Amino acid sequence: MGVVKSTLGYLGLSAASSVEAPAEPMPLRREVRGETADGALIGARLAFRGDINGEGDFRILGKFEGEINVTGRVFVGEGAQVDANINAAAIVIGGTVRGNLSATTRVEILGSGVLTGTLKTGSFSAADGASVKGEIWVERPAAPRLPGEAEPRGPRGA
Repeated sequence: MGVVKSTLGYLGLSAASSVEAPAEPMPLRREVRGETADGALIGARLAFRGDINGEGDFRILGKFEGEINVTGRVFVGEGAQVDANINAAAIVIGGTVRGNLSATTRVEILGSGVLTGTLKTGSFSAADGASVKGEIWVERPAAPRLPGEAEPRGPRGA
């Protein structure tokens, strides 16, 4: 039986005598460039005002105003307009962002990206053509300590 007949039969849209269920269920997550998309998206023709808090990634292709606090990555697409304070693991800017940014791992400004505000991160890069206006603080992340390892001490006598 052909794929189309099988699908129509499964959906009850044909008079096929033998209806077979699909071999595997449809995935609930969608694939984006080989990665599983686990987060939220504001489309190019959408605008949102408010606060976003949670686990996962957040992609903005439209307009956003408010606060963003996520455990994953924030991606601001080309043409997007964001007026927000952003706290995330990583931030990639291809649109226009105004606000204070804090990323535990890295911030990347693409060639089409514009950032106006304060930035604090462990790693920073800006492509040719990017615009950055404001303060940039690049700080090394604290070295992870092994379990049972003592706190580092200051100089002797201190």
